Amino acid sequence: MEITGITQHRLQHELPAPFDASWVPGGQQTELAVDLFEVHTDEGITGVTAMPSFPGGLDLEPVFESQLVGENPHHVERILDFLDTVEFLGADARYIEVALWDIIGKDAGKPIYELLGGDDEPIAAYASTGAIKPAEERLDYVADRVAEGFEAVKLRFGSPDVETDLDVARTIREEFPDLTLMVDANNGWSMRLAGEVGHEWSLAEAKQVAAGLEAIGDVAWLEEPLPQRNYQRLAELRDSTSIAIAGGESTGGLASFREYIDHRSLDVLQPDAIFATGILDGKKVAGMAEAFGFEFAPHTWSNGIGLAANLHLLAATQAQWCEYPHEPPGFLPEERDFMLKETIVTEDGYVTPPDDPGLGVDIDWDVVEATEV
Repeated sequence: MEITGITQHRLQHELPAPFDASWVPGGQQTELAVDLFEVHTDEGITGVTAMPSFPGGLDLEPVFESQLVGENPHHVERILDFLDTVEFLGADARYIEVALWDIIGKDAGKPIYELLGGDDEPIAAYASTGAIKPAEERLDYVADRVAEGFEAVKLRFGSPDVETDLDVARTIREEFPDLTLMVDANNGWSMRLAGEVGHEWSLAEAKQVAAGLEAIGDVAWLEEPLPQRNYQRLAELRDSTSIAIAGGESTGGLASFREYIDHRSLDVLQPDAIFATGILDGKKVAGMAEAFGFEFAPHTWSNGIGLAANLHLLAATQAQWCEYPHEPPGFLPEERDFMLKETIVTEDGYVTPPDDPGLGVDIDWDVVEATEV
């Protein structure tokens, strides 16, 4: 089998309400921009993958074609070497590997997780917020998620005063004493698309937050409290608290995860199959985590194809939690998965990986045509 071509579709899907993403300082998102890629083969099997886009986007179709046409999509390790070359030239590339696994699974007639030794057992999901909101709004949100069966919720911190964020967590803990909480500070990186830089925590502020979370109790982790490659300061923070420190969602390749392990910077490794590692190297990071006693909990916040890719990765590892992006009224599951014929849903707080061959998702090509720029 050979790859014969790449097709890139730039999609813009209007959201039902504005969404203030915490990782875009000062920004308000009114649409979901996605670059959808098809990888075609000479045997008529096509794989898909998708990456969040941005204003203007990048025309990567000729770049990927120059590297991948003529290659056998089953030779994932070999192709990853070519993708490293693409990344050296300045374009993120690992997400295209997901399309290779979609092809391999369709060719074998099996879901990706089964090819990687996994199973289709439902995975506990945590409802992942995406915006910083006051306590009363968050109480309503949490009540709705608990009613749906979720046993964990991730909050976004990033107010000018860290005590404001801690007060939100305290309020939720008082109302929901048995709910597991996660906290994401989004200090690992940010997208400065709205003309603002945003406030990054100092080590002292990160320690203040960690101490506050210790007092609140039942907090699974504090995510990205400091810049993602500040390994030594992350290690200092980790040594100062009993709260698990998490990160690595957009840290590409394996070398940076080796640094996290060598420096003892994190407790929870969170590579995203779309943003960071692809599926194969994501499973390798899971193996590193298991060998050295770390937790593995991939980041999944992108789009429906990204969530599906990470679900296959989760199903092939010993991960405990699946991040389930859900921030009404703008970023609802059906908006996140707009390009899919069926929304990936939870049942009683659990999510099950798709079990059709490959990624196991069907693209709604009518929607693609309607939303393509």
